Amino acid sequence: MPCKLPKRSRKNVSMGERCGCPMFLLWGIAIVPGVVEAGGYDRPVGPSWQGRSVTVARHGMVATSHPLAAQAGLAVLQAGGNAADAAIAANAVLGVVEPMSCGIGGDLFVLYWDNRTRKLYGLNASGRSPRQLTREVFQQRGFKQIPLYGPLSWSVPGCVSGWQMLQDRFGRRSLAANLQPAIELAEEGFPVTEVIASYWRSAAQRLRQWPDSAATFLVDGQRAPRFAELFRNPNLANTYRLIAAQGAKAFYEGPIAEQIVAFSQQNGGFFTLEDFRRHQSNWVEPVSTNYRGYDVWQLPPNGQGIAVLQMLNILEGYDLKNFGPGSAEWVHLFVEAKKLAYADRARYYADPEFAEVPVAELISKPYAARRRQLIRMDQAAADVPPGEPLAGDTIYLAVVDSERNCCSLIQSLYYGFGSGMTPGSLGFALQNRGALFTLEPGHPNQYAPGKRPFHTIIPAMVTKDGKPWFCFGVMGGDMQPQGQVQVLVNIIDFGMNVQAAGDAARVRHEGDATPRGDPPQGVGTVYVESGISDRVVEKLRSLGHRVVRQASSAYGGYQGILIDEQHGVLHGATESRKDGIAIGY
Repeated sequence: MPCKLPKRSRKNVSMGERCGCPMFLLWGIAIVPGVVEAGGYDRPVGPSWQGRSVTVARHGMVATSHPLAAQAGLAVLQAGGNAADAAIAANAVLGVVEPMSCGIGGDLFVLYWDNRTRKLYGLNASGRSPRQLTREVFQQRGFKQIPLYGPLSWSVPGCVSGWQMLQDRFGRRSLAANLQPAIELAEEGFPVTEVIASYWRSAAQRLRQWPDSAATFLVDGQRAPRFAELFRNPNLANTYRLIAAQGAKAFYEGPIAEQIVAFSQQNGGFFTLEDFRRHQSNWVEPVSTNYRGYDVWQLPPNGQGIAVLQMLNILEGYDLKNFGPGSAEWVHLFVEAKKLAYADRARYYADPEFAEVPVAELISKPYAARRRQLIRMDQAAADVPPGEPLAGDTIYLAVVDSERNCCSLIQSLYYGFGSGMTPGSLGFALQNRGALFTLEPGHPNQYAPGKRPFHTIIPAMVTKDGKPWFCFGVMGGDMQPQGQVQVLVNIIDFGMNVQAAGDAARVRHEGDATPRGDPPQGVGTVYVESGISDRVVEKLRSLGHRVVRQASSAYGGYQGILIDEQHGVLHGATESRKDGIAIGY
C-alpha cells in the first residue's frame, strides 16, 4: 500500500505526523507527533533521519570511523584472522589516517567476547603518570589545575601494550602481519577524508607551536592537509616497523622509549625509562547491569563506563516507549538521569589502586531507585549532589568475526593531537590524559605519581541470554556515556534499527563550568541537534532547562554491530557524522 501523502509533501513530514502509512509500523518505532524532524531528503524505506542503510553480512564485519581502517580490518578477517587481529589492524590504520584522534601515543580499552570460552574479557591499557612528577611541582609553578597541553599533561601511553596483550591472548596472526596495512599506508600516503580534514585544520595553530609536531603533521610545516590531499607519515611507518619486529618491548624497553624520554628531558617533561619499563596493562573483570532483559557491559573505573549503567538503572523506572524518541519527556528524563550519574562520576570515579571506588553500590538497582526519587517531571534540577552509595577526540571500532568473537575497542589521545607534542621523528603525538587529574587535595582522582587518571573512553557490549548481541561504542569525551544511553534506548525502547539509532538527533548536557574534578553545578545547558523540534525545545525551557541548538561534532561518534541470530547475519552501523563505514563479507 503506497503512502497516502504525495512525495513532494512527504519530505517535510516528521516521523510523528501520522499519515496512515503502514511504513510507520514497519519501522517498529514508537510514533509521537512532531518530536523528531524529518531529514532534508527522501529515503524509500526507514525513518527520514536515517542517513544510510544498515550494512548486513553473513560472516564478519568491521565498523570504524574511516573507510581505509574498516577495509584493512575486513581484509584481515578474510585472510583468516579473527576479531582481535582485525581490531589491531584497523586501530593501527586509524593511527595513520586519523592522527588527531588516536595513535600509539595514547591509551586503549577493550571488551572482548571469546566464543571458545563463552566469556567476556576486559582490557585496561591506560598508562600512569610520571613517577618523578609530584603535586608540589604544580604548586611551585602556580597551577590550580593541570595544563591541557604540554609535557605536564603526559601519562605513559598504553596502546602498544594493549595491542600486544590482545594479540597474545586472542590473536591468530602475528603482530607484524596485522601492522603491515598501516605501515604501507603511512609510507605510501592516503587521501585525507572530509571530516578529518576539518579536525586537522582546527589543530594546525597548536601544532605550529611545536617544531616536531609541525614537521610531522603539517604540510611544509605550516598548514593542515586539505580534503582529498595525499598525506604521508614515513616516521610513523618506521616506528610501526620497530614494533612489528620487536613487539611492545620496542616501545617500553627499547629505542622508542629511549627517544620519548630523551625528548621529555629536552622539553621540560618528567618521563624516565623506569616509567616505561614499569608500565603494565591489565585484564580486568567487566561489570554490568540488566536493562529490560539485556545485559549491558562496561569496564570498571578508572574509566567512566559505569555512568552508562547508572543512567540506565535510573531510566528503567520509566515507560520511555510511551514518551517516544525526541519527546520533551524523554529528553528531560535523560538529562536528569545524566546529572545524577555525572555527580557521582565527579565524586567517586578514579584509579581503584589509589582510591576505594564503590562500583557495586553505584551500579546497583536499589541505589538507582533512591537516586530516581530526586527527579521531578515538572522541573529541571540544579546543583545535583553526589549520592552516598556506601550506606575528554577518540576513535571507536567494532569487529565481529565468523565465529562470533567480538571486539569492542576504543583508543584516544584525549584532545585533538593530545598534548600537541610529537617526540622527535617517531611520527605520533603524545596524549594529554594527565590533564584529567584534579589537584584538589583528598579527591579520589587527585594527582599522584604512578597513578592512572580518570578516563573518558569506554567500549561497550550487550549480551542477551548469555550470548553476544550488540558490540558498540560512542566516542567523544563526556558525550560517550550520554551517546551510549541514547543509542541503547533508541534500539531497546524505541525499536529502531542499528543505523537509525545512531542517526537520530541527539542531545548533550553539560554542567556549568567548575574546576576539573568538582561536581558540575547549576542547571547546566542542554545542547540539541536540529532534528529536535522547536515544540520540544520550548517545552524543555518551560521545565527550567537551558537549551541551545548547536550544530557541531560534539554529539559523539557511533559504531555498532548487532548479531541477528534469527537470520544468521550481522547488522552494522556507522556514524553518519563521521567519515567511516561498516563493511562485511
